[in-house]
Amino acid sequence: MLLLELKILTLNIWGIPLVSSHRAPRIEAICKELSGGQYDVVSLQEVWSQHDSEQLQQGTSSVLPYSHYFHSGVIGAGLLVLSKYPILGTLFHAWSVNGYFHRIQHADWFGGKGVGLSRILVGDQIVHLYNAHLHAEYDNDNDDYKTHRVIQAFDTAQFIEATRGNCVLQILAGDLNTQPQDISYKVLLYTSKMQDSCASDAFRTNECARNSYTSKRALAKNPLGIRIDHIFVRSADHIQAEIAEYTLPFPDRVPGQKFSYSDHEAVLAKVRLTRLTDNTPVDIEQVECHITQEEEQGCGDPGANGANGDVAPAANGESMSCSSSLPAARTAALTEALTLCDSSLLQLNTDRLLYYSAATVLLVLLVLLCEFSAPVGLGTIYLLLKFIVFGVILFCVFMASIWNYMERNGVLQGKKAMEVMLLHAQKYEYFY
Repeated sequence: MLLLELKILTLNIWGIPLVSSHRAPRIEAICKELSGGQYDVVSLQEVWSQHDSEQLQQGTSSVLPYSHYFHSGVIGAGLLVLSKYPILGTLFHAWSVNGYFHRIQHADWFGGKGVGLSRILVGDQIVHLYNAHLHAEYDNDNDDYKTHRVIQAFDTAQFIEATRGNCVLQILAGDLNTQPQDISYKVLLYTSKMQDSCASDAFRTNECARNSYTSKRALAKNPLGIRIDHIFVRSADHIQAEIAEYTLPFPDRVPGQKFSYSDHEAVLAKVRLTRLTDNTPVDIEQVECHITQEEEQGCGDPGANGANGDVAPAANGESMSCSSSLPAARTAALTEALTLCDSSLLQLNTDRLLYYSAATVLLVLLVLLCEFSAPVGLGTIYLLLKFIVFGVILFCVFMASIWNYMERNGVLQGKKAMEVMLLHAQKYEYFY
């Protein structure tokens, strides 16, 4: 029995004021594309401007009359949901770790990132849409935010499980900043028991050759691009979720322009829900996902299954098989994540000692500056130097004390939650 059919779209719109190229015409073009009425639910990320949020809501109101923007942090969470169906309720869950405030050039901390839940009424069925944008990677060779992203992934999975309620379908749609071979992807997918709607390794959603904003350096490093924008689904018990269609629906360029809609590709998944009969076997021990042996080693061949933009239906999820059972895959992922957390905690201890040592040295320097008079004609510069040294001392003390303990507690919270699951998940598998 067919319960519902839903077209979900996710897109990171790259809407950073004063930074993103062609922001205004791209927002207008996105509004026009979404107003075509082809999508039922739209999950947008990096909507950092209130003006852009209002423009997107007003510009699509004729076909997507229901909307919600998640406010958080200093500049907002950047998450916007547009829906053809009524949004009955919303809930935002902020992550315990989310970057560093002093790294202004990255600015993730100022966004107050987290996962936003929208309870949507589709006909007479409740659907839960989760919109999330995990911390960016920035440097693949020296990823300072890997632990943050792993904890965010696990935290999101636990939030999804805790808010399952009476919904028939859970959808996680967003820029997760993690590829299928990454530990964050595995932790999120395995601990949430969700299914990746993408059944083909041919699709890439960022740093693609088809995108006008992809740099030559990125192409040289990843000629095929990367897939970090995802749509995960999980149906309720006795209901089957079928991925009827998966595609990158937006054109390569904004019509009449030489630039793309965003530096990310839009992703569309068409989900069909059917109610299982009492005689239909349900396998609760296996997770349907797309992790091949080549992907585990980071050397998958995306050219074998088609090209970007092609439709990749997955009937009954048969093409999304996982070679190992969920408990074993989840245990391996959690074990790796815990090792990463332990390394971060050791690094935090080292950082605390370094900051305190730097503060001590600078304090001695400040005392010496106060003891000696300024050279003739350099009084103002001498005074300014004292203020700078004093300011750096305060910063070092803050980073060694308050910030270090905040970071440590955030990592410990994620680590201990993983340990609880690792301890009990296999013994009480039914409840997980």
